[in-house]
Amino acid sequence: MTSTPLQDSTSTPASAATPPVAKRVPLERTHHGDTFVDNYEWLRDKESAEVVAHLKAENAYQEAVTAHQEPLREAIFQEIKGRTQETDLSVPHRKDGWWYFSRSVEGKEYGIQCRVRAADTGDRIADWTPPAVEPGVDIPGEEVLLDGNVEAEGKPFFSIGGTAVTVDGTLYAYAVDNSGDERFTLRIKDLRTGELLPDVLENIFYGVTFSPDGTRIFYTVVDESWRPYQVKAHVLGTDVSEDTVIYQEDDPAMWLGFELSADRRHLVLGIGCSEYSETRLLRFDDPAQQVTTVISRDERVLYEAEPFLLDGEEKVLLTHNRGAINSMVSLADPAELAKPLADQAWQPVVEHSDDVRVNGAGVTSTHLIVSIRKDTIERVQVLGLAGLGTPVQQEPVEPAFDEELYTAGVGGSDYEAPVIRLGYTSYFTPSRIYDFVLPTAEQPAGELLLRKESPVLGGYHGSDYIASREWATAADGTRIPLSVLRHKSIKQDSTAAGLVYGYGSYEMSMDPGFGIARLSLLDRGVVFVIAHIRGGGELGRHWYEDGKKLTKKNTFTDFIAATDWLAGSGWVDPARIAALGGSAGGLLMGTIANMAPEKYAAVVAQVPFVDPLTSILDPDLPLSALEWEEWGNPITDPEAYAYMKSYSPYENVREVAYPRIAAVTSFNDTRVLYVEPAKWVQELRNRTTGSEPILMKIEMDGGHGGASGRYVQWRERAWDYAFIADSLGATELLPGAGLK
Repeated sequence: MTSTPLQDSTSTPASAATPPVAKRVPLERTHHGDTFVDNYEWLRDKESAEVVAHLKAENAYQEAVTAHQEPLREAIFQEIKGRTQETDLSVPHRKDGWWYFSRSVEGKEYGIQCRVRAADTGDRIADWTPPAVEPGVDIPGEEVLLDGNVEAEGKPFFSIGGTAVTVDGTLYAYAVDNSGDERFTLRIKDLRTGELLPDVLENIFYGVTFSPDGTRIFYTVVDESWRPYQVKAHVLGTDVSEDTVIYQEDDPAMWLGFELSADRRHLVLGIGCSEYSETRLLRFDDPAQQVTTVISRDERVLYEAEPFLLDGEEKVLLTHNRGAINSMVSLADPAELAKPLADQAWQPVVEHSDDVRVNGAGVTSTHLIVSIRKDTIERVQVLGLAGLGTPVQQEPVEPAFDEELYTAGVGGSDYEAPVIRLGYTSYFTPSRIYDFVLPTAEQPAGELLLRKESPVLGGYHGSDYIASREWATAADGTRIPLSVLRHKSIKQDSTAAGLVYGYGSYEMSMDPGFGIARLSLLDRGVVFVIAHIRGGGELGRHWYEDGKKLTKKNTFTDFIAATDWLAGSGWVDPARIAALGGSAGGLLMGTIANMAPEKYAAVVAQVPFVDPLTSILDPDLPLSALEWEEWGNPITDPEAYAYMKSYSPYENVREVAYPRIAAVTSFNDTRVLYVEPAKWVQELRNRTTGSEPILMKIEMDGGHGGASGRYVQWRERAWDYAFIADSLGATELLPGAGLK
């Protein structure tokens, strides 16, 4: 494709830079009678000095080729920084007798976790109204629980994998990762003295919680393939070697997690994959401490269970897909759950609908809270517990918002609270925090109370931008929803630059959300399209089912259809379109680059899953077995193997003129190993018949989410967006756009 509007990298000083060439060490991989010769598998050895030297050479080459983008990167970084209120705070949330919140301070990378005592005056709404917290002003009695900046000092990386406080508020547990490999060290602070307890738990996974009596702490452990497989209990004051295994999951294709039930009477263990699940319960007042199963995985039901008391009687709330592909909510008596599944009678609470996807449900002491998705939009509904599951069940109440494209989700709820916390955002509305007063007889519609709208500095006005819902048509006639974002001054004269973003896996939906960094592209005249392709969850379970396993290619062709829509929309010059995606969306980038390289001026693949067959064929690699229900099991299924091989980016690189490509990755990523983009980039350079540079940028201290500090993350985003803007010839701000 032509690159006339682009800066030609061959004319820059970077022309002296030579891409590093990895040696070829042929390794044969044979499955189902098919042999693939992999020349670069040796790059997997991250302990090898030769591998590390090669990766550093990749960075040096990338830095040389993109050196001319540095002023643009700095400009975008300063725009992100200039729009962000750096000294800021979260809205306090109440847990038991305290208000918890975090502060961020200008010039500091990490948040500071704080709390202040709550009052109980008898006025329930007033008692659940968060205190006014001002940046830089301490509240009387404010306590600092954890200062991330102090914890991170002298460390290459810092991330918190979970925190917990005892019900009485005296002990605070926090899990820290200092390498980016998502293995955390847990420590416990006595908040009365500020001293750390001698208890230290090493190599734990996300999620920690105290037992209600504060004597035990529960945590998760991963196995060698990085799958959480054990939930353990540590009794405070005892040696870690004495920790007990509450439950161990031995099936390599099942994921394990836990949480407390809303009323804190049970530990709820969630075991599952994307196709079926199992919930096990540990009742804290059970002297035998037996773990019981709600519905066996053998029934192949995908469900979540919440035990609670309804009018003093034990009930289990089930969000499930039994006879309901989009899921529904039912109520079950424990006695029913003891019968064979076919004989069990459940009371429907939220009926199944082909148009509404039920994402989850929970309870407070007075209300049922349901998260649903309708017309691609995530919404929240509440209904009183009185008469639940009977003919006199109350009608659901939905908080009303005034935008077409938005996201509203439950941001937290406390069992005894008269309010639930909601998060709200849209493409051009910064995130808002609401408390929704739960409906009562006196106030049947409830009430939305705005607690905070995140400030955006630099003269930001949402009215300067336009978000619209458009539809592309796939080859099979399926209509693909698109969210099209642009600056209002863009004219429909086929001259603008465009960017198509997509993900399309694991039933993950790309919901409307505000992004400060994205404004820097829109202000440079880039039309930003988010393609809600099959494999995601935007249009219900069918939408996901039609983009996984043996229908996975719909994900890729939908993205190309979205690109074709943009090229023909009248907004952009078809020669000025880029593509962006990360992780499974990085696999998408690799595949569309192979399928339709001529349609893109540039492709940015973040932590890209571009060698999926090698990974999934090795069950000992991190998380491989968990991928079988998403892509198929190529180890045992010849059809799944052949289908995956037909689209795997690494295996399908061909002799064609590839656009300029940037693979962005991290050395310590445990989900998509750096070796995948390292191999892919080598093969692209071997095969391309074009002259566009193919780059690999590797963060040597980061994990799957990149580096850890906020300023470092802003610079990473600035790098990606500068690469895109430069490739599209969209480096100058539109008249009147930018920071004010």
